[in-house]
This record gives sequence, C-alpha cells and structure tokens, in this order.
Amino acid sequence: MNFKEIAKYLDRIEITTGRIEMINILTELYKRMEDADDAAMLSYIILGEIHPPYKGFEIGMSEKLITKAIAFASGYDSNEVEKRLNILGDIGKVAEEFISKKRQKTLFTEELTLRKIYNTFSKITLTTGEGSIDMKIKHLTGLLVNASPLEARYIARLADGNMRLGVADMTILEALANVKGGREYKPILETAYNKHPDIGEIAKVLYSKGWDGIKNIDITPGIPLRPMLAERVRSPEEAWEKLKGKLAAEFKYDGERMQIHILRDNRVMIFSRRLENITHQFPDVIEIVKKHIKLEEGVIEGEAIAFDPDTGEFKPFQELMRRKRKHDVHETAKLIPVTLRLFDLIYDGESYLEKPFPIRRKKLEEVVSENELIKVSELIYPETLEELKKFFFMSVEQGFEGLMIKSTGPDSIYQAGARGWLWIKLKRDYRVELTDTLDLVVVGALYGRGRKAGSLSSYLMAVYDPKDDTYKTVCKVGTGFKDEDIVEMNRLLKPFIRDRKPARVVSHLEPDVWIEPAIVLEITASEITLSPIHTCAYDLIEKNVGLALRFPRFTGRYRLDKSPEDATTEKEVMDMYHKQKKVIMES
Repeated sequence: MNFKEIAKYLDRIEITTGRIEMINILTELYKRMEDADDAAMLSYIILGEIHPPYKGFEIGMSEKLITKAIAFASGYDSNEVEKRLNILGDIGKVAEEFISKKRQKTLFTEELTLRKIYNTFSKITLTTGEGSIDMKIKHLTGLLVNASPLEARYIARLADGNMRLGVADMTILEALANVKGGREYKPILETAYNKHPDIGEIAKVLYSKGWDGIKNIDITPGIPLRPMLAERVRSPEEAWEKLKGKLAAEFKYDGERMQIHILRDNRVMIFSRRLENITHQFPDVIEIVKKHIKLEEGVIEGEAIAFDPDTGEFKPFQELMRRKRKHDVHETAKLIPVTLRLFDLIYDGESYLEKPFPIRRKKLEEVVSENELIKVSELIYPETLEELKKFFFMSVEQGFEGLMIKSTGPDSIYQAGARGWLWIKLKRDYRVELTDTLDLVVVGALYGRGRKAGSLSSYLMAVYDPKDDTYKTVCKVGTGFKDEDIVEMNRLLKPFIRDRKPARVVSHLEPDVWIEPAIVLEITASEITLSPIHTCAYDLIEKNVGLALRFPRFTGRYRLDKSPEDATTEKEVMDMYHKQKKVIMES
C-alpha cells in the first residue's frame, strides 16, 4: 500500500477527539492490509516504532539531525528549519511546511510505499558506528525528497519516535479484532499480547495463521510478558476477608521490578515493568543470576534494591534511578550496588502461568542459591489474621513499603497483564485514615503566574479505565513541586504537548495545553470527594457527579517505571471512596 494513502488515514486519526471514531478509522485502515507483513509494519509505525521496545533498538535521530534532513530535502538552511521548529514545537508540522514549499524540484520521484518507509527506517535504526550519523541523515533525506507534505509530517515524526496520534497498543488490538471477527474477540488478542507483547507479531500471526495461531502464542524466553498487577486494600483485615484466609504474605520492597530471562545460550536478559530491555544497566545482576540461579532456561521475577554492602541496609528507590545511565554502567554498579529479592517463577522450560502460586514459589526456592546479593522474598503463610497483622507491622518497622499478599488457592495462577484480587498490596500509608498514594497520569497542564509565568506548573491528572482504554480526570495538582520539579516536568512533558484533547482522554475541564498520556506521578490527598467537574466515576456513584481528590499533593516521586496503563484505575478510586465513606460513617 502506498504511504500517501496511509498518511491520509493517520491525519484523520490525529484530528479525531473520539476514541470510537479512532478505532473505526483504524479498522478501516487494517481492512486494507491483505499481507501479514504489511499489517505488522503498519502496527509498529502507528506506535512510532520500528521494532518492539523490548529489543532495545531505537531510531536514534535527534531533532537536530531531523531538521538537517528537512533542510537538505527542501533546499532551505537548517537554521531556518530550527527557528520554525522552536515556534511550532512539532517536527512533523515543520517537515510538512518546508516540503510544501521546497526550493528544488526533482524530475523523478519514487512512490513511497509502506514497505519502503519501514525498510528505510529499519536501516536507520540498525546503522551504528563511524559515519552512522551522516548515513541516517542520508536515508531520511531520501524519504523526504520523495514525500508529499502530508507524508513528510509522519515521516519526520516517525524519525522522532513520536507520531502524536494518541493510539495505544490496546487501541490497535481492538481494531484488529474488529477486522478479523468483532470486538468480542479482543480478549483473545489481549491474552496473547499479555504473553507476547509485540504488536507487530500479534498482527502478523492474526493475518497469517488466524485465531488458531493467536491461541497458540505462549511465553518465549527472551521476549518479556506483561507483568501481573495487584489490587489494593487498606487493612490486613480486608485482605484476609478478600482471600478467605488462603494467602501468602511477603515484604513489599522499595526497588525496581525486574523480569529476568535466562536463555539456553547462557545469556541473561533483564526487562523493566514497562518491558524495556534494561540488561545493559545491570551487569552485576547478570553475574549474580548466572552464579546463583540453577536454570538452563527460565523466567523469574524479583526486585532489585539499592543497598549499603557495609551495613546491609536498603536504600530508597530514588537511588536506583542513577542506574539508568547508558555509560559507565560498571562504575555505577560499584557506586550503587543492588541486592535481588525474587518473588515468582513463570517459566523453567515449561510455562508456569497456569500453576498455583505455592507451586511456583516452591520451584523458585529450589533453583535459587542464596547469599546477601540474592534471596527469595521474605514470605509467610499465615494461619491466622493475627499472624498476618504481626508480619505487616514487622515490615513497616523494618522500613519496607508494606506487604504483597497473594492467593494460595487452586486458582492462584499468574495473570499476565491483569490486575486482580489474586495479588493484593497493603502499603503502610494505607493505615492512615483517608490518606492514600495514587499513581496518576498527566493529561493536561496549566501555565503558572508570577515567577512561574511561562512554565507549566500545575497539572490535570487522570486515572486509567481499562474497560474503555480511557483516562478520566480526578484532580488538578500544583502543590508539592519544587522549582527543580517544575523544570523537570516541563522537560518531561514537552514531547507530549498537544493542541487538541487526546482521543482517549475524558475531561470536562479545558487546560492550557493537553498532554498525551505518558507521564505517571505519585500523588497523595486528604480524601476523595464527589465532584461535578471531574470524570472519574462520573454518573457511577451519583448522577452528574464524579470523584475528585481533595488537597492533592505531589509526593516527589516520578513513576517513570510505570506506563500510563499501569496507573491507578477508576475502579480502585471508587473502591477507596466507598471504604473511606464507611470509615467516616463508623467514626
């Protein structure tokens, strides 16, 4: 399919503010994909990717390199292009504008096809070493020379890795289900995607092997699966009641969640909870795993926690953020050593997804050789509520976040990508009445006044609704941000600023700028109240009102380890509201 036609569809998607309309346009586009490879390539491009994130390949073109390519293709000076970029703030619109008025006309132009675009960007992605920058610019210039203005918009954005479409993986899965059967087939695709989160591969299998092929997708070592998530409760009593006393409890550590893959060729790969390949950041973890885990092939989960090897004391999560650098990783590993606490085994040559938690835990304990650098998580199987409460208070006393409480019943399977009551988190701050921390997504921002004028200094925050794949507002927050936080927030938000409401955002409020859901912040508040202006739980508790946070405050914790889909859900906030209301009535 020629890319000019695809660009028209992308333009329609970009200007729509309705999620259903977005899915309908995507469905129409995918119906035109007759080839499995084309469906895969299209899926990646829509998300601004060429390869799935877990492969660790990035297109690797800065705005400066893209502006050079635009200048070469249009015949203008790169300084002119950069000045225009500073005004428009959208590299795609800049490319569209300069290609529409390019000074030199080519006698012969090559029609750009989907495959031409994909294959050229694949070359750009894989080009490294001496002379790679010039080669990347040359490849991109070649595309822009042959592009129409509209094609240029999306080619430049793809080079930037930000298509500005507001489409997420779940949106694509729904469109694919519509094409090959109907919306009721989406759960089958979600199950496969949770085990093998490669949107291009899912599309390719669906188009080439149909639903039987999709149902046969399973865990593949070296390819991360989407992590299982937990619901939350406010007290040990509530957790005990939820799981009818059939549970295990383990310390909740303040570290970085890791999914560790052991491959038959003796390689170890490490993935973050966002499925990013972080292997290179943790050479020390690789060595620990190779020495202390007795598996030829396997997938295990755990937390890496910064610690002081002299005292054995754990350090806060923020210390680990210094391990994010790409260079001097061995030196950083010495400065910020980590210890592993492993809590699940998902694969050991066969899938353990359908096995109950006690069986997974027993196998994990069998394969780990413990020392101070690697241990299984501290866990008990309490026989009484009093034992559970004592263990909870012990965790708080020792400085941990609280407990992870897990079902031990026959149905206590590993639910990849799902949030449910098989896992429950009980954090120490839940013991304070009417106070919780929530992980919320920035969907809008407002400019400050006075000395903060010109900076986005307060933010419209939202919860995630997985049923509709939408984000619903729950508060505006401007408290808790230091001056350096304001600078950091403006840096983080800049690539996601939009001039119209993203299609997956549901809001009655109009901020100064809209933000594509991407950045997650930890927020605390005094209580949850009914609100006529926020859309979280709108019409679900009382007619014409939703739920809002009262006196929200930024805790100082950026949850960059979480994707927006990992944020606090609408249902969680509703549950918290009902529990809070019960506390007030009983007091």
